Order: sequence, then C-alpha cells, then structure tokens
Amino acid sequence: MMNGLPEQLLWEIMDRIKKSTDRNTISLSCKRFHNLDNEQRQSLRVGCGLDPANEALTLLCTRFPNLTKVEIIYSGWMSKLGKQLDDQGLSVLSTYCPSLTDLTLSYCTFITDVGLCYLSSCSRLSAFKLNFTPRITGCGILSLVVGCKNLSVLHLIRCLNISSVEWLEYLGKLETLEDLSIKNCRAIGEGDLIKLGQSWRKIKRLQFEVDANYRYMEVYDRLAVDRWQKQWVPCENMQELSLVNCIISPGRGLACVLGKCKNLEKIHLDMCVGVRDCDIIGLAQKSRNLRSLSFRVPSDFSLPLFLDNPLRLTDQCLKAVAQNCSMLESVKISYSDGEFPSFSSFTVDGILALIQNCPLKELSFDQVYSFNDIGMQALCLAQYLETLELVRCQQISDEGLQLVSQFSRLRILRLSKCLGITNDGLKPLMGAYKLELLAVEDCPQISERCMVGAARSISFRQDLSWMY
Repeated sequence: MMNGLPEQLLWEIMDRIKKSTDRNTISLSCKRFHNLDNEQRQSLRVGCGLDPANEALTLLCTRFPNLTKVEIIYSGWMSKLGKQLDDQGLSVLSTYCPSLTDLTLSYCTFITDVGLCYLSSCSRLSAFKLNFTPRITGCGILSLVVGCKNLSVLHLIRCLNISSVEWLEYLGKLETLEDLSIKNCRAIGEGDLIKLGQSWRKIKRLQFEVDANYRYMEVYDRLAVDRWQKQWVPCENMQELSLVNCIISPGRGLACVLGKCKNLEKIHLDMCVGVRDCDIIGLAQKSRNLRSLSFRVPSDFSLPLFLDNPLRLTDQCLKAVAQNCSMLESVKISYSDGEFPSFSSFTVDGILALIQNCPLKELSFDQVYSFNDIGMQALCLAQYLETLELVRCQQISDEGLQLVSQFSRLRILRLSKCLGITNDGLKPLMGAYKLELLAVEDCPQISERCMVGAARSISFRQDLSWMY
C-alpha cells in the first residue's frame, strides 16, 4: 500500500514525526519509510547503551549520513555498562558526519585532546558543548577553535583541567562567538574574559559561573585593570547575561561589562559580591529593553573580609529599573540562607516601584522578608501578573494571601515554606478554579484538602524537616 504513495507525501509524513522513538517504530514498518528516515534523520542522542561504543557509532553514522546534531551523554555510566566512547569515536564523527554543526559531549571521561584534534576537521561545526570531560585541557580547546572557524556557541561546564586560555584570545580574533557559557571551570577566572577582545561586540549570551567551593582571590595587576577600563568595544549585541558567584570589582573585570550592555533583555546575578547600586542604575539607563531581572543576593555575613564596607543593593537600583525599563516582565529576588530579616537590602518601597511601573507577568520572592501584606495589596493593581511564587516570605499572612482572588490574570501560584499562611488564606479560591496551577510545598499550616477546587491542577508536598 505504501509503495503507491508519492515520494513527497512520504516526506511530509516523516517530517511531522518528531520523536526518535516514533521514527524508529515507523521506519520498521516499511522499507520506504526506513530509507526516508535514514536520509532525513538530522539528530542523534546516544550514551550508556552504545556498546561497543566506537563500532556502534560507526554503524549509526553510516546509516544516518545527514546528521547535523549529535549528543553523547554518559550520565550514570558504570564500568559494567561497557567501555565509553573514546578519541577514536570522535574520529568516526569527523569522518562520517560531514554536515555536523552541533555536538554535545557530557560525562565523556575517556575523551582527550587527541579527540578534539579529530573534530577540528569538522569545518561546519558551529555549536560545541562539554560537560565534565576531565581529560580535556586548554590545548584541546585551542586545536578545536583553530579548525572550526564558524564556532558561534561554546559551552564549558565543569571542565576542571582547562587552564590555559589561549583559545579565548583566538576566539576573540575570529569574532564569531555569540553564545559563551563557562561554569565551574576552576582555572578560568573573570579576568580571563578580557581576552575575548573584539568578540564582545558579537556576543549575545554570556553565562559565567565560578565554583563557590574553589573561589580564589582574583588579583588584578595595573595592566589588567587598564585593559578592562580602556576596552572601548561595547557589548551592543548582548541580550542575556548570567553571572554566578562572581566578584564585581569597581572599574575591573565584569563591572566594565555591566556598564556597556545596551540591548540587554535578561540579567541574572546570583551571589555576586561587590555589585553596587550604581552598576544596576547604569545598566537600567542603557538597557531599556530589559525584560527579565533576577537577583540572588549574598547575606551580609557571607561578604568577604577584603571589602571595606558591606556592599548591598538597595531600593535605589530597583527604582531606577522601574523608571527606565518599561518592558520588564519578570522579576526574581532571593536571599542566601544566611540572611536575617533586619538586614534585608530591599524594602517594600523598591518592590512597589517595580509593581507600579512595569508590566510584570512573573514575580518570585525567596526570603524577601520585607515583602508583606502591603506588597500583596499592591499586586491587585498588577494587571498583567500571571505567575506568583512566594518562598519563605514569612511576613505574608492570610489577609494578604486572600487578595490573590483579586489578581485578574493570575494563573500560577506557588507557595513554599511560608509560616504565616493557613488554610484560611486559600478560602476565597476554593471552588473557583481560578488558577491553572496551585503548588504548595512545606507550608505547615496548609492542608491538601483545602486546595480542592482552587485550580485545575494541584501539587502538594509536606516535608517539614527544613524547620528543624
């Protein structure tokens, strides 16, 4: 029956089947489907089931000659599952996958710099992601970027032995990089990013995360400071910036980047020590297209001793964001576990400024002790608010929670570890089915039975070990 169908119709049928398991099944039903799947298949995801690894990968690559995206993930691997893919496997990819543009290697502990040398012949490779590949060094990354001159996406996560950063300088000269993510690579510091040079002009997305357990004091000599301060290339295309556990020193390193982002849409600062109000104020004045703002603020007691004064963000920066960023839709503010109520940097005044001036669709507060029933009252005027998350916000009472029934567009409400709210706070929602999702976790005075009818979907969990 299938033999009578036009080729174009078969192509359209296969195009609509996205899941690999479904494609595998239909390719077994008919020889024509089998051949079409071989030609059409563009992505491949393999891992622990690949045994013997190199031989199996060779068979897959010859069967699917038009692969453009390959993910090799060995999460959960044990020696009894067989030998992992090694450098020879990467040679197979470079030989049999001429169209390869996107490659991810995760927990591939047998791969070395030799394997990356094989990949350097993949001239079309534009996206390369490494996650915990302990045998890879800076030399291997350098050989890859020298060969793959179209690289626009580079993600390095927990690559513990990448110490030399000549590859960063080479990428800076290519000016092709648009998405750079470096997370928990212990030997790469914030100051090394200066080597990107002219590439700052092209980068749209930067994620930089320092391993908090191996934070070392970055020492800037006078030359390094001058290089950062004199770097004239603006980050004019930067749209997303995420910094975790970074030290933001005035006039140095990443502080210079914050002041040069003109088109930023999303910023996430997580436990970044040294960020000042003036940094965020300057950012708000330049990045008027900002849509998402996320702060996780370090406790006063976690600030390092080398700072002359405890530097904390205050209401001033929130008010500047409210005044300048008229497109802001998402705000997330949280404090580290060591924070105490009396030391809260932001007051309800700063938060109210955001609520009153920005078309907020999503709000999330974690340990923001200053957010109370007055703040909940102000949310009645947030006409675009769709998602609200309150975690360890102990100043909110039943009176404030009952106001949720007046939030005109609210669809998702998440409550976690809030001590001041009880079943009474949810009474106005019972039976109304106003929400799409109501999620309650570890709130000791709320029971699951009082959530019935409040939302189309309900999630409840009760684990009070956090209180003891």
